[in-house]
Amino acid sequence: MDREGRMTCLKNIVPAAENNINTQFIVLDKGRKILEGQNKTCLALVADETASVHFQFWGDECDAFEPSDIIHLANGIFSYNRNNNLVLRAGRRGAIKKVGEFTMVFVETPNMSEITWVPDPDRPSKYMQDSVISSHSRVFPPLS
Repeated sequence: MDREGRMTCLKNIVPAAENNINTQFIVLDKGRKILEGQNKTCLALVADETASVHFQFWGDECDAFEPSDIIHLANGIFSYNRNNNLVLRAGRRGAIKKVGEFTMVFVETPNMSEITWVPDPDRPSKYMQDSVISSHSRVFPPLS
């Protein structure tokens, strides 16, 4: 929830180095687990009624959540991971919790991870959309 107690829609997230995203989404698809150093990670495609995004699960989260799970994210972060991919994740200060399953309205486009972001010339610490790399996920093919 934002300062007024509202959850952020995925279409309104922007890259930032701070944990400030409170939202809810459904897991559409989940990739294979990858070992990054000593950490296990896996990438998922998640969505709400406004957009989709790639979500990165860490450690035990990889086994705890499956497609069709509805998840609440508190204090999440939308930033680049070690592979230079733009992902939404809980990070060290955030938390994720399953709050339901199966029934949630969602859209697959736009995918917020498939947008090129550049510093805002008026506010260099903020980012703005520059161009769309792909209208859908290049990692997970469209469900249709």
